[in-house]
Amino acid sequence: MSFNPFAVTTKATSVQSAIAQASQKTGVDFSYLMGQAQIESGMRADAKAGTSSASGLYQFIDQSWLRVMKQHGAEHGMAWASNAISSSGGRMTVSDPATRRAILNLRNDPQAASLMAAEHASDNKDAIEGALGRDATGTDLYMAHFLGLGGAKSFLGAMQANPNRSAASLFPAAARANRNVFFDSNGQSRSLGQVYSRFAAKLDKGAGVATGAASGGLGSSATMMASAALEMDGATVIPGSGESSHQAGAWARATLDQINGQKDERQMASVMRPTPTTARLAYMMLARLGA
Repeated sequence: MSFNPFAVTTKATSVQSAIAQASQKTGVDFSYLMGQAQIESGMRADAKAGTSSASGLYQFIDQSWLRVMKQHGAEHGMAWASNAISSSGGRMTVSDPATRRAILNLRNDPQAASLMAAEHASDNKDAIEGALGRDATGTDLYMAHFLGLGGAKSFLGAMQANPNRSAASLFPAAARANRNVFFDSNGQSRSLGQVYSRFAAKLDKGAGVATGAASGGLGSSATMMASAALEMDGATVIPGSGESSHQAGAWARATLDQINGQKDERQMASVMRPTPTTARLAYMMLARLGA
């Protein structure tokens, strides 16, 4: 069987389109969702874990998926799934085995997975901000994904008080299961601040890799979206927050100019990752490409 690069490009672009739509519908940061998908599954909608029930673009385990689907499925056109899920003894259950399989299989659908990941992040964002009294960052949200919401609150609160405290001493069970996160190559325990910084860098790198995945090269995704925006320049389409297609065109020209002349990869990465404001433009551009 021959390798078809166009099929790979179409699949990657479809995943990016689903993530952009989820960002646009929920208001969750586009680059965060892209980075999380890259870290969790390498942007593969059919990814499966070998050691747990985790599956799909965002590697939801069975119970986490059923819980977020129960809470948010109906508002995104999946009431059939939400209504079939009930809670019993703290666990989410589905009485019909075939329906349960169908609901869990939605984890491998990029649109459903992206929407539920965004809603889950939004719920965690509200809880973290309420607990800490400040805006939540993408790294805060990933800590909630990694440690659970309760663990993230404890981690972030402790780090705020003393970032130099040993992370392993506060989370011994997590440290035993994730030695590479909590200990360096010499076996020295990392501090809370160091663990947090490593996750921040990993998330940022993941977003950079993901935004270049559609065509396989640095800046290719941004080039593709910018070119689509130029085609839209002068059209009558108005994005959700009022940005005009003329603004899309201006953003596209600036993006292409930076890509064509940019030598600093760190600056290039920032060009490739739309901000929350331009996430709506990303959605429009990808939709224009038929993704």
